[in-house]
Amino acid sequence: MLDADVIVIGSGIGGLVTATQLAVKGIKVLVLEKYLIPGGSAGYFERNGYRFDVGASMIFGFGENGTTNLLTRALAAVGMKIETIPDDSQVHYHLPKGLDIKVDRHYETFIQALGDRFPEERVGIRKFYDACWEVFNCLNSIELLSLEEYKYLLRVFFQNPLACLGLVKYLPQNVGDVAKRYIRDPELLKFIDMECYIWSVMPADKTPMINAGMVFSDRHYGGINYPKGGVGRIGEVLAEGLEKFGSEIRYGVRVTEIIPKTEDGKIGVKLNDGTILTAKSVVSNATRWDTFDHLLKQESLPKSEERWRSRYQKSPSFLSLHLGVKAEAIDPKSACHHILLEDWQAMEKPHGTIFVSIPTLLDPSLAPEGHHIVHAFTPSWIEDWQNLSKSEYEQKKEEEAFKLIARLEQIFPHLNQHLDYMEVGTPKSHRRFLGRMDGTYGAIPTRKLMGLLGMPFNSTAIANLYCVGDSTFPAQGLNAVAFSGFACAHLIATTKF
Repeated sequence: MLDADVIVIGSGIGGLVTATQLAVKGIKVLVLEKYLIPGGSAGYFERNGYRFDVGASMIFGFGENGTTNLLTRALAAVGMKIETIPDDSQVHYHLPKGLDIKVDRHYETFIQALGDRFPEERVGIRKFYDACWEVFNCLNSIELLSLEEYKYLLRVFFQNPLACLGLVKYLPQNVGDVAKRYIRDPELLKFIDMECYIWSVMPADKTPMINAGMVFSDRHYGGINYPKGGVGRIGEVLAEGLEKFGSEIRYGVRVTEIIPKTEDGKIGVKLNDGTILTAKSVVSNATRWDTFDHLLKQESLPKSEERWRSRYQKSPSFLSLHLGVKAEAIDPKSACHHILLEDWQAMEKPHGTIFVSIPTLLDPSLAPEGHHIVHAFTPSWIEDWQNLSKSEYEQKKEEEAFKLIARLEQIFPHLNQHLDYMEVGTPKSHRRFLGRMDGTYGAIPTRKLMGLLGMPFNSTAIANLYCVGDSTFPAQGLNAVAFSGFACAHLIATTKF
């Protein structure tokens, strides 16, 4: 007998959306999670009265209208809902040469502010961001499901041919190409690089226009909405909905191997205690590198994966500071999210750009009374943390943490003197707790590519094995991996059941 119709490896948001979308169709799903809670990089941990988000607190997909509100839709599918808190601004940029821009929730307010800073580029600014809206409006007018299922593609095309043709036009294009059609100012083009980098970890020339159309527009359409109780609530509530529909999630269970063909001809997984579980299909929410290098032990790397690896590489991981600070350290009128960069040349370098989230400005319940959470993180490669003794590793963590704190005092003066608690995570921490090769957060191009055309979908060269998450189309971000979950579940349900 099968242990489940579908086995999902990992309970990140991509895996949970896949599982819940299958469960509501009556398909029995078993999710295997090696950690103690669901959510993956959208999880949480608690220390000294603080509830810290593991990853970023800037959340798309919780709008109420249209089709791009994928987190809202994923929860609603299993009869669940999370109370959210709207954020008035997406991010406050603190960039070189005094370039200080706040992205307001209201589109016209943002366009006016950016135009005031670059008055000679007002027309170009409007044309560029309107092009992003063109992409978003196309996405927002069609049901977002698997691009690998031809009946879906035919149906969507005949229902809305203009939207589909609009997306086809932008599919091979990158943001930089579109921006340079309308904008000439080098500093403004650098700003658009940063607009892309904060969520794609790539400059505009390498960031697909399809992704940018979603992000640059949805922040004004559905808005940035923080889940009350922290980002970890998303995984918790999805897991609750999964079980409500008769499927199961097991914690503290580590998958050591994917078995493409078991003795009875099914696909299976082997656990760390030697148990073998079988199913009709297996979905890996691990990265493609972990899936094909570690879990498929007896299989040679498929040619399709070799081609993909020639085009994409692992994105950097992060050095993360989870700080608890006294409330006096933070201006109550501050934005929740900030980006700090002092030198444009350092934008893509390790520890160059600093990302900051202060979720307690939206939800004070996450910290003890009179205190705030400051989550600061910056790109970092695992190679810089290897071959250190335990004492050297701890010393380097502390040194790098206080370097970042000193830089953050440009925004939050006297932050250090109001410090109450500090937890430092490195790429090794992300690898250990999230089970991601080198602590990576997805795939980035090795060179300039044609938009999203080279990004793999959910199916793989291994029969009945699927991938989901940030190393599949359409890449990083909670709403993006939710899309991959919708697509994967639709593909499996329509072709296997």
